[in-house]
Amino acid sequence: MSKENYIKIAKKSTAVQISELKKINKVFDKNFIKAIEVMANCKGKIIVAGIGKSGLIARKVSATLSSVGFPSFYLNPGEANHGDLGQIDKRDILLVFSYSGNTVELTNMLKYANRFNIKVIGVASKKDSLLLKASDVPIILPRVKESDPTGMVPTTSTSITLLFGDSLCSALMQKFKFSKERFKIFHPGGSIGQTLLLVKDVMVRGSGIPLINYNTNISKGIKIITKKDLGVGIVVKNRLAVGVVTDGDIRRGRKKFSTKNKIQVLMSKRPKYVSESTSAAKALSMMSEYRITDLLVSSDSDYKKNKVLFKPTGILNIHALLKYGIK
Repeated sequence: MSKENYIKIAKKSTAVQISELKKINKVFDKNFIKAIEVMANCKGKIIVAGIGKSGLIARKVSATLSSVGFPSFYLNPGEANHGDLGQIDKRDILLVFSYSGNTVELTNMLKYANRFNIKVIGVASKKDSLLLKASDVPIILPRVKESDPTGMVPTTSTSITLLFGDSLCSALMQKFKFSKERFKIFHPGGSIGQTLLLVKDVMVRGSGIPLINYNTNISKGIKIITKKDLGVGIVVKNRLAVGVVTDGDIRRGRKKFSTKNKIQVLMSKRPKYVSESTSAAKALSMMSEYRITDLLVSSDSDYKKNKVLFKPTGILNIHALLKYGIK
């Protein structure tokens, strides 16, 4: 077979799936809404189950639920038949995937759930299937054409099941007004977590801020900068930032001024600053643009007012950004 024929087959397979997946819109009915309500009111865990290809989908959906703050785990129905049913609590709900709906391994799990009045959301393509008959909320997936050359291998059917699971998670997130802030809580590491880091997550705050009074002499100012170990000091007057002094400013200033002179003679006025809720990545971009290694941080309200003089709530150092992997 030529390389061109491989590409032709792949494109045909893709076209079939794209066309068939549009049928998912038939699923979004009153039972879909009921499923969201049942999951939203769950006092325990959302236990997701499935066998074979449906089991792989179930694992992914469970992982997505956990990643956005809804306690969930995957339970293998086969293992459940040998003692793991004890993991299911009366406060939990079962979200079960089976494209045919007649998987034998599901039988005992469903009987257990029905016996102890544990809510079951069943997702299958056959209305009269074992799974949907035992479900409190039956979700009927549309029958789809598989996209492999034989039309028999689970391809489109697994895709539409996964698409439904993702749609369910998205709707649940919307109901709880899930935000980037909450996402960051559950994803502190990795590239996504780094992207969502805010200045307030990384900045130096409180007693670590190198504040130097406007009337302080250079000698005392050097001691403060040395103690705080950031290579910079924030010059304040009436608690408001009026300038910054760096190690470089001090080295250059020694040729012109005595250490008894006030620190204000060395400072750079109107220092660059960002708000606490600025993304860390954007702050690093500003540092690169202005060729500086530190940014002052203000409250969000002061930043919105674009104040020339503001009370510094923190200071952001480039080394802290690099430590967190912000590049």
